[in-house]
Amino acid sequence: MRYNRLIRTTCLGAALFTAFAGTTHADSLDLSLSNDSVRGEYSFTDASEELGGGVGYTYHDGSRHLATLDLHAQGRTAIQNIPMTVGLGVRNMYFDDGDRDIDGGATAPGVFARMNIPEVPGLSVGGSLYLSPSILSYGDADGMRHTDATVSYRLIRNSEIFAGYRYVGADLDTRGDDDYRFEEGLIGGMRILF
Repeated sequence: MRYNRLIRTTCLGAALFTAFAGTTHADSLDLSLSNDSVRGEYSFTDASEELGGGVGYTYHDGSRHLATLDLHAQGRTAIQNIPMTVGLGVRNMYFDDGDRDIDGGATAPGVFARMNIPEVPGLSVGGSLYLSPSILSYGDADGMRHTDATVSYRLIRNSEIFAGYRYVGADLDTRGDDDYRFEEGLIGGMRILF
């Protein structure tokens, strides 16, 4: 029964991307690993580069699954002559932990930023923060958090490698657990741009 929600979330994401397929400008595929998890994420921007979205899936040891669906308004800016891309939007998350027999999700408002370092061509730093109050949570979740910080280096024009930190957690309303950690730790991966 829990997997039905995961499948619905993934199918909704696929339908959303199919609808935008003819209008996308830039797409990317991220593949990242930690000691305990693997994550894949597909992201796109529209032709005006003012609207972006993404769909992702994480598998974590211990039968943990996390599906995400993102939608952002975004734009380019500069702070102290350092070029940046900044986005504001929502990340919809659904998790299922088969070992603990819990599942839930949330719609989390948030922000992301990516800053290119002009002194070192190809180097960039980025991060995101999404926080959901209990009113936007469902299932066993009573609020969720998703944050990450990465350093990336573009090896060639259409691919980069990155390393960083990721944390995904939730408060659980059924167990009184105020800090359920779905994932926390160092990550490394690659991004393919097309």
